[in-house]
Amino acid sequence: MADRSVTEPVAQHPAHQPARAGIGAFLIKATGVVLILVLAVLIGLWGVQRYVDERLTPDPTTIASASLQGLREQNRLSAFAARYVAVVTSRQSQLGFSTEKTLIMPGSVRYEVDLGKLTERDVAWDAGTRTLAVRLPPVQVDGPQVDLAAIREYGSGGVLTTFTDAEARLDAVNRARGQAELLRQAREPTALRFARDATRRAVERSFGLPLRAAVVDAKIVVRFADDPVANGEQWDVSRSIGEVLGNRR
Repeated sequence: MADRSVTEPVAQHPAHQPARAGIGAFLIKATGVVLILVLAVLIGLWGVQRYVDERLTPDPTTIASASLQGLREQNRLSAFAARYVAVVTSRQSQLGFSTEKTLIMPGSVRYEVDLGKLTERDVAWDAGTRTLAVRLPPVQVDGPQVDLAAIREYGSGGVLTTFTDAEARLDAVNRARGQAELLRQAREPTALRFARDATRRAVERSFGLPLRAAVVDAKIVVRFADDPVANGEQWDVSRSIGEVLGNRR
């Protein structure tokens, strides 16, 4: 009679099942802990980056505000001066006699801007174009300061200067006309253009140097309140540094 082999299924020991269940639970917990740690690291890195962006990265508006304060403390900025010479002649006639005198009057003038009138609304930052726009008060002419030691006078003399006060009157007229002539020359368009250009460069440096020192790439545009503007052009004060800084407080 042939032997019959019957393969009986081997029953798994009951003790193995809880062990596998425990390993699975441990893996799930470990994975959760790892995910939590990764999330915590990411949050920490985000916080550090935000701190760097907000605290350590140079802020153009803050730097510009400090530069503005420094300029205002100067009160008046004189970035250009010029020397002119007035030559005037006056004539006096009386009792059939006449006399005349010519005055050569050198003098100098300074071109100034009243920085005390600057406000935060005169400084605007455009983050899109990285442009700092500055609006200055008009340039003013200070003087003239007459060089009294260099004045020269030439006259014809005559009877009137001997027996009347014609010479004194001629001197007074010539000095008044000389000062007026110095101012006229100082207010010529070419002279004012030189003065405005020099002032503009000085203010650009005052704002630009601190920005460059902080490694901030910015374009400085300086204009004057009385500059002619194109039709429809307006000064954009929607984002002045005063409002930008005010929103952060």
